[in-house]
Amino acid sequence: MKKNFTNDNEIKSEIINLSAILDLPKGTEAYVSDIHGEYDEFAHILRNGSGNTRQKISELFTGKLTEDRQKKLAFLIYYPSEILGQIKQQFSKEADLNQWYFDVFNELIDMLRYTSIKYTRSKVRKAIKSDFVYITEELLYADQNDSTKRSYYREVMDNIIKLDMADSFVISTCHTIQHLVVDHLHIIGDVYDRGPHPELIMDHLMNRWGSLDFQWGNHDILWIGSTAGSKLCMANLIRISARYNNLKLLTNAYDIDLSDLKEFAAENYTPLPVFTPRSDTGDPIENSDSVYDNTVQQAMAIMQFKLEGQTIKRHPDFEMENRMLLHQLSPDRKSIEINGETYPITNGCFQLVDPDDPYKLTKKEQNLIDDLIRQFIDSPKLKYHMSFMMNNGSMYLKYNGNLLLHGCVPVNEDGSMQEWTVDGETYSGKSLFDFFEKTLKEGFQNPSVEESLDNDVIWYLWTGKMSPLFGKAAMTTFERYFIEDKALHKELTNPYYSLRKEEWFADELLKEFGLDPDDGHIVNGHTPVKRGHNPIMANRKIFVIDGGMSKPYHKTTGIGGYTLLSNSFGFQLVTHEPFTTRAKAIADMTDVVSTKRVIEQSAKRKTVGDTDVGVKIRNQIAELQARLERNR
Repeated sequence: MKKNFTNDNEIKSEIINLSAILDLPKGTEAYVSDIHGEYDEFAHILRNGSGNTRQKISELFTGKLTEDRQKKLAFLIYYPSEILGQIKQQFSKEADLNQWYFDVFNELIDMLRYTSIKYTRSKVRKAIKSDFVYITEELLYADQNDSTKRSYYREVMDNIIKLDMADSFVISTCHTIQHLVVDHLHIIGDVYDRGPHPELIMDHLMNRWGSLDFQWGNHDILWIGSTAGSKLCMANLIRISARYNNLKLLTNAYDIDLSDLKEFAAENYTPLPVFTPRSDTGDPIENSDSVYDNTVQQAMAIMQFKLEGQTIKRHPDFEMENRMLLHQLSPDRKSIEINGETYPITNGCFQLVDPDDPYKLTKKEQNLIDDLIRQFIDSPKLKYHMSFMMNNGSMYLKYNGNLLLHGCVPVNEDGSMQEWTVDGETYSGKSLFDFFEKTLKEGFQNPSVEESLDNDVIWYLWTGKMSPLFGKAAMTTFERYFIEDKALHKELTNPYYSLRKEEWFADELLKEFGLDPDDGHIVNGHTPVKRGHNPIMANRKIFVIDGGMSKPYHKTTGIGGYTLLSNSFGFQLVTHEPFTTRAKAIADMTDVVSTKRVIEQSAKRKTVGDTDVGVKIRNQIAELQARLERNR
């Protein structure tokens, strides 16, 4: 809001402007969860507005353009540079290409006019590339019924072509449409881990997107925590990167030098079957990479288990003593005793575990950990990405009457809030989330490699039973690596995951966070919705939108993920087909949206006045009116 008004008429004009905005239709919100580094699919979903772009093209051009022409227009908007390259090869005559430019200019301007109808001119102007603001606004707001204006309109387009600006103008307009189709983006956690290019996702969001927020996921915590100086978060992060053949992400994207770690791993470990890396892309892993991934994974797993033991000893409040297993190994390292039962060890790699002090790092391990954590803290690009995620993120978000969170709210079997006492204070429900968020922000703002409660709590968010981002009794990484009995692999989930099917439970959660159970909803990620299961729960009050964007989940879910749309008419759940590759999508013009399901229709179309932004605008209007009163 403008602060320096020179007279009362300027204040009154601002009141008129703000009051008019309240009556505009509410903008479209898109909810995406559990991206896990799948950049190409995620970028495609952003480009097509989670199917919103294709729907608007159909609404605007049915009866004017054929289905095939509508599809081509859609893909031009999604991938303007690539489609322009294809189109220009189809025309041998300049006159034919110019006529195509004229046609597509008109179609894009019509589309831009249609998508911008719910926004103010000021907001649309901000979405247009500065080089083309004047030209675009002249075309966008021209009166086509006036013959003089039509001639002017044609002359503008003709000069865009003559001055060799046509491609740039098309690309700019397509990007503007992409931005306006979705007004606000919610990312319900887990940008990182598994998939190959989370760094490209972050670059895309920082460079190409406007209004967004993150609800941090458990995998994001490993990266945030590593940047804050948590050695345990870093050990998990490197181990998981090795498991999914992603060590190159650390070196190529974030300049983390792993050469000493790889040398250490090769000297002390030999490849074992259970540590064979997995390829989420489906591409074969080169043998040399496979050996490094295998041995680095072993080295980091052992260091992780040692560091866990040290941390658990420091914090009895964590109640994680059952995760300290190294001291329960037999002297020959061939068996282990757990809960009074003895189990054989397979794929054992405990040669650097001292029987007399099993949780102590060797001198070389300590040097490696110290060097690596300093690199993570000092990596400029990693700090850049994590700062963006922190500045635009939270443990949970209350937005337009809805509750957004990645994992769960820890509860007892009867639905009451579980309590956790740490450092002499007790937390539950909303206060638990607030405690974790405060600790995470303080730890990130003051990175330190020294032992601290902040760093230890950040790691607890990854794996602790009271972590809202984990939601299980224990993480059985040790058992999955070394014990074949699958009964020990099972990770028991918090009662939240069974209770969230019940409407009364959803109502209690909304009330806990100060929201109206009659109008509010809860949007969840974290747990892929298996084939045949319903992502809509608690009488349409809880939506679970992790449909498995990550490729390995496609067999389990049967789809390529869900996104959720909330517009002025209500909620739509969008089901996506599995994405192949960007190149194939462009070549075949195959989209990923398979179905849209309306799950809630508003009796009255919602306006900006019905949103959180509307509350802020009303407060601004009240301030302006008070200023007018003082001036009288």
